[in-house]
Amino acid sequence: MTPFERRTRACQQRLRDQKAEAVVLFPSRNLQYTTSVVEEPSERHLFFIVPARGEPVFVVPELYGEQLRAETWVADVRTWADSDDPLTLIKTVVEDSSIDPQNRLLVDDTMGARFTQELRSLFPAATFGLASEVLGPLRRRKDDAELDALRAAATITDEVVASLRELGSDAVGLTETELAAVIEKQLQAAGGTGVSFAPIIGSGPNGADPHHRHGDREIRAGEPVVLDFGTRADGYPSDQTRTLVFDGNPPAAVADVHEIVRNAQAAAVDAVAPGVTASAVDDAARDVIESAGYGEQFIHRTGHGVGLDVHEEPYIVADNDRTLKPGMVFSIEPGVYVPGEFGVRIEDLVVVTEDGCERLNHADRGLGCK
Repeated sequence: MTPFERRTRACQQRLRDQKAEAVVLFPSRNLQYTTSVVEEPSERHLFFIVPARGEPVFVVPELYGEQLRAETWVADVRTWADSDDPLTLIKTVVEDSSIDPQNRLLVDDTMGARFTQELRSLFPAATFGLASEVLGPLRRRKDDAELDALRAAATITDEVVASLRELGSDAVGLTETELAAVIEKQLQAAGGTGVSFAPIIGSGPNGADPHHRHGDREIRAGEPVVLDFGTRADGYPSDQTRTLVFDGNPPAAVADVHEIVRNAQAAAVDAVAPGVTASAVDDAARDVIESAGYGEQFIHRTGHGVGLDVHEEPYIVADNDRTLKPGMVFSIEPGVYVPGEFGVRIEDLVVVTEDGCERLNHADRGLGCK
């Protein structure tokens, strides 16, 4: 059984537990999770119908038929031609299955309104919910194949962080956008697939904006640069942040804040263990920063889950009482942002283990370069 079939069978068990008849997926991360298919949403009806009992069925445009039969584990692939009404085929699939269209149906969380409205019209007696009700708990805990991919992506990012440190004074005078291009090229050379999100290169005062992307400002000696970037390996992303001074000596305030953030991150990592709540990890980081007098400058959550999506559950944020379990992967990324002056953030991914956690990132967390 492939990992994709195993995940789908687990989804079917959860459908039965939730007393739902079926889940209908379309091009999304959920579809990738259950079938390996990576496809952009379009105007065409490409559905993966997973009943609580029985075999799942692809309903796809004719041009996808042979490809999906060859490349996925799914045996039942039904196609419709451009001259056909795909809704007729969908109705036939439901009639042929054990699905009772008068009960509860779940649809992909990101399915377009047009498709969901068509399903509501096709099955007016059904009640509808979201696929995350059954797939969310499965996707929160990564299996071995997912963890291997996440480790590989993190290793690539570690290699690029090390190469950036080697730039030293050669980075001074580059614009943020030029450095972003260097990073993208190095990620690819190290074996990554593209970038998992647009790199954040925040130099000097731009670093005080947590989601500043990159612009024309030139990097200067003695100032901190927030570098937040990642790539993908086997479809899974990395997400890592380091704050570096490429040349010269940073102001004492920058060095002090960097040490505070580094200690906050270490405290949060130490707090991770099965049975601990997500909010307790957030508290561990926040307590260090608040005790140092920078509580009001820590303006975002401590972390977010990472899987096929760069941002997904669990969210490491105050008041989240979700209990951590082995296999959950998330970022730990405390930061301090002084408006108009500078910002500091340090981020690693961790996976919850049976007795604590494993860091997926191991690159030097120091402030200086060569």
